[in-house]
Amino acid sequence: MSTTQSAPAPSIKSSQSFDAIVIGAGVSGLYQVHLLREQGLRVRGFEAGSGVGGTWYWNRYPGCRFDSEAYIYQYFFSQDLYNAWSWSERFPGQPEIERWLNFVADRCDLRKEFEFNCTVESAHYNDATGRWTVTTNKGDVIDTQFLITCCGMLSAPLDKRFPGQETFKGQIYHTARWPKTSVNFAGKRVGVVGNGATGIQVIQTIAGEVGHLKVFVRTPQYIIPMKNPKYDATDVAAYKTRFEELKANCPNTFTGFEYDFTNGAWGELTTAQRRDVMERIWNEGSLRLWLASFAEMFSDEDASEGVSEFVRQKMRERLKDPKLCDLLIPKDYGFGTHRVPLESGYLEVFHRPNVEIVSVKNNGIVAVTPEGIKLANGQVHELDIIILATGFDAGTGALTRIDIRGRGGRPLKDDWGRDIRTTLGMQVHGYPNLFTTGAPLAPSAALCNMTTCLQQQVDWISDCIKHLRRTGAKVIEPTVERQDEWVEHHDQLANGTLVVRTNSWYMGSNVDGKPRRLLSYIGGVGPYKKRCDEVTESRYRGFAIR
Repeated sequence: MSTTQSAPAPSIKSSQSFDAIVIGAGVSGLYQVHLLREQGLRVRGFEAGSGVGGTWYWNRYPGCRFDSEAYIYQYFFSQDLYNAWSWSERFPGQPEIERWLNFVADRCDLRKEFEFNCTVESAHYNDATGRWTVTTNKGDVIDTQFLITCCGMLSAPLDKRFPGQETFKGQIYHTARWPKTSVNFAGKRVGVVGNGATGIQVIQTIAGEVGHLKVFVRTPQYIIPMKNPKYDATDVAAYKTRFEELKANCPNTFTGFEYDFTNGAWGELTTAQRRDVMERIWNEGSLRLWLASFAEMFSDEDASEGVSEFVRQKMRERLKDPKLCDLLIPKDYGFGTHRVPLESGYLEVFHRPNVEIVSVKNNGIVAVTPEGIKLANGQVHELDIIILATGFDAGTGALTRIDIRGRGGRPLKDDWGRDIRTTLGMQVHGYPNLFTTGAPLAPSAALCNMTTCLQQQVDWISDCIKHLRRTGAKVIEPTVERQDEWVEHHDQLANGTLVVRTNSWYMGSNVDGKPRRLLSYIGGVGPYKKRCDEVTESRYRGFAIR
């Protein structure tokens, strides 16, 4: 079977029953189906796309690639599976990543368990039966005991961002819905809206192809240069010998990467010693400066300013032009309180004669016209192609776009529209037998290596279901007291950091009206795992089981 084509799943008849329904065929969805099937459950997965991959299926824009090292962005449940795939470079691009996930699906024979090109439209809990009724866009009605969402933290794109998009005479693309066919940029006037991690990858990739590029910048971003060596057979063999080490260490570090904060305390080092640490890590060309230099940068203003100024100086050295520095270097928030992108020549793009910055911080985009992008001052920038790197309704959006209703018909969209609350990021009070991965208040894309975090969550969910089946119980739901306890713990940690002072998708501030709360758990991947393990060991204290 081809690793890029999905075999058609058997059609599901109305009212067919399963033990578990899994939504999504990305990293967590594939693993979740694998583990539940190993338990002997009748499980069915649903995926809106035509193939597996999740994030790495939908995000195929120019320049899309890992910024976690490939050898840790991995499944660790099987050494044979780990060793059977060899990466070509440290930070591979999207096509290679998609091939890897297809390889996993075929190696584990998972494809047959999924229905592709199928969207879950609603999921309603039945109080009388203790089961969920799930409907799809194909008209299927499915009864299931467990509903598990593996929809992804960043999977609900903000693609209808500006009024008038439908009137544009050229082409509009959102980076998270990029076509499988190539886009011809040659000689075209192209506008990129957004300069976050995704926007940066696009901008640095297409600048040499387009006729003229306008980059619409609202919030300047700190950056870290990416060092991306190609791997030869020796490199591949070397990282494969580390399987047991990586499997043991990654789940117990602060961010689920192989590295951790081991450089000493900021306050105990001299200025020169701090500089030496940052220089060494900067030259390594990974996310280590952000996720494993000085933990104090997240909570201590002096440490935050010290690391921030180090990065600003590095950016000034490359940009040189004071005007570019003013538009591209952050001044009003600290390094690491936003998502920090890796880049390859991004800053130098703005020295090209065919690239122009358009600041929209104080002169925002008000509409898309047939000709292009209109700003608040009335100016219209005429374009042939508009690329929206405008991000996502992070954490909540993928689930609130489904009509999910819990006990008494309560809508999740309404509950989370008032206050975003979960228990461990994996269950929600009022929604029995609903399990979530990549959801709010768990470690996620903001501050962790996603495969580490998602595997932790899938393992916990699978163990929980195994416990229910072993004891003969049918339903589990966190008590309101247990949920309040987790939310209070989450908020206490979050409010002790500088992250909550910064407006970003981390806080939901990119979506009008979204309740403000740090969406990702900031207590560390290792400590989170310990707390989840404690729940399991206590036989689910604080959870109502019946």
